[in-house]
Amino acid sequence: MSSKTKIVVLRMKEIIYTAIFIGLGILLITLFLIMFRPKKEAAASSSDAVSYIPGVYSTCLVLGSQNVNVEVAVDANHINSIACTPLSDSVATMYPLMAPSMAELSAQICSTQSLENLHVPEGSQYTSRALVTAIKTALGKAEAH
Repeated sequence: MSSKTKIVVLRMKEIIYTAIFIGLGILLITLFLIMFRPKKEAAASSSDAVSYIPGVYSTCLVLGSQNVNVEVAVDANHINSIACTPLSDSVATMYPLMAPSMAELSAQICSTQSLENLHVPEGSQYTSRALVTAIKTALGKAEAH
């Protein structure tokens, strides 16, 4: 049995580079684990969904000499519908952006269940802002404290 002995010569520079790369790899993995782990606050806020007292809540929106009621229908955990009533012909004529803005806002709010990050067309930003303020007031009445 003859065994051939192999001698491996390592230079100190190679050992130092290897140790540095291993250390950087461990640091990088640790950094990724810290950055991408779920946060406790985010988990707590998602479980604390807004709860409402079921019903239909309204807020009066004054447009010139006309009053328009913004009605929000909610159940225990969801916003079901949002509508303007009564939207008379004179209000529809004087404020032509009212009905399309309300329809768009209603669709967005009912699908996302939130008043945050709403897309408002640039042409109807003031009308939409007034409607969102009225919707917030009605939802404030509906919230269970």
